[in-house]
Amino acid sequence: MSSLDRFSLNQATTKYWPIPDLVAGCVDAGVTRIGLWREETAAYGLDKTADLVRDAGLTVTSLCRGGFFNQPGWYDENRRAIDEAATLGAPTLVLVSGGLPEGSRDLDGARAHIGEAIGQLVPHALAAGVRLAIEPLHPMFCSDRCVVASLGQALDLAAPHPSAAVGVVVDTYHLWWDDQVWAQIERAGREDRIACFQVADWITPLPEGVLLGRGLPGTGSVELRRFREAVDATGFTGPIEVEVFHADVWARPGRDVLDETIQGYVEHVL
Repeated sequence: MSSLDRFSLNQATTKYWPIPDLVAGCVDAGVTRIGLWREETAAYGLDKTADLVRDAGLTVTSLCRGGFFNQPGWYDENRRAIDEAATLGAPTLVLVSGGLPEGSRDLDGARAHIGEAIGQLVPHALAAGVRLAIEPLHPMFCSDRCVVASLGQALDLAAPHPSAAVGVVVDTYHLWWDDQVWAQIERAGREDRIACFQVADWITPLPEGVLLGRGLPGTGSVELRRFREAVDATGFTGPIEVEVFHADVWARPGRDVLDETIQGYVEHVL
């Protein structure tokens, strides 16, 4: 087995690398899997992206993102996202739930709405062959970006729905702080809910604008290998996406970032 058999480069890590160059760079480096983002695929062209990736022999591991259920028009927007994932051949649509509705302090109500919203999307997702993946984000994003702040909360929201339709995202950047995460990863495996596994490091100090505080594997504080071993212990054998948001990383040439990403993945994740 090659060390890159499960490796997937999430497009966010090389945000400004044009899609044709991203695809060519992955092929040249022996990378066979990529995670895509809706904004970039729309800019290049959804069907063009699907054809380009397919012709290059690459597998799309996920599409980011759906969710934001606190926004008007969330239902139609998420149905479109499901259809886009199906066109790209992505088995998983990552859902970032959205923060509190404007003027609200009702976290319980916001989380209940997410569960109801996902339930409304399940029939369309099943028909399209796309699995919805609820991503918990670090609690610091709770007010404005994602009221789902732990893996346990994500699993509770997924529980009423078929596991084939709704799973969860295990993302090291968002979950590394939680002393309950190991038990929740075991639960996620037992309930067949792991739909996506993403790795990034937590760098210190965080830059201004903490959303862009992710580091390449091995540059921060996270026990990345421990996460990989815990996820593997559940029986999950799917792709391992490296997804990094950082302005300094984005400013570098895409191929340089890919090479360092692979090196960090081999040394600190495997």
